[in-house]
Amino acid sequence: MTQILALDIAGNPFRWLDVEQAISYAAAGRVAWEIGEQELVFHGGVRRSGERSRIALRPVIALARSEAMVRYLHSFPLGHDNAKLFRRDREICAYCGERVDHRLLTRDHIRPRARGGKDVWANVVTACRYCNMKKACRTPEEARMPLLYIPYEPCRFEHFILSGRRILADQMEYLTARLPSHSRVT
Repeated sequence: MTQILALDIAGNPFRWLDVEQAISYAAAGRVAWEIGEQELVFHGGVRRSGERSRIALRPVIALARSEAMVRYLHSFPLGHDNAKLFRRDREICAYCGERVDHRLLTRDHIRPRARGGKDVWANVVTACRYCNMKKACRTPEEARMPLLYIPYEPCRFEHFILSGRRILADQMEYLTARLPSHSRVT
């Protein structure tokens, strides 16, 4: 299913919209500007004149006059689904460096939760099951298993890449052009 990347008026990613939501914003005159080479054309009902209604949108739209933007998030929760974490870490174990099938990966807490560690981006890494069990309820230093990369909280642009499904080329180009240099996402 196609998703439209909705931005705020300043060009910051706001949310992914399904086609129906994007069409509603366009029909209500709430699209301030749009970008992308690909034009997505949607057809609706038939007007009294017999002409079929048509709305064309680009894959990236900026929303204007939207009361929903008041809930603008500055950070994004890790959540219970590990998919974003595994994508951030490129499905590579932080301890042995092996790229492993996502079904054999786990979320490892650098400072274990049983010892006061929090379930936040900066305290979790991707680990294969073997390394996670070997590390057990210890810190990497105590287990003598140094981290091969440093965990970090994804920025807004990374979050949208991590959470998008079937990202179109124009959308990916927009988001990746704004990634920080330390990003492992793409």
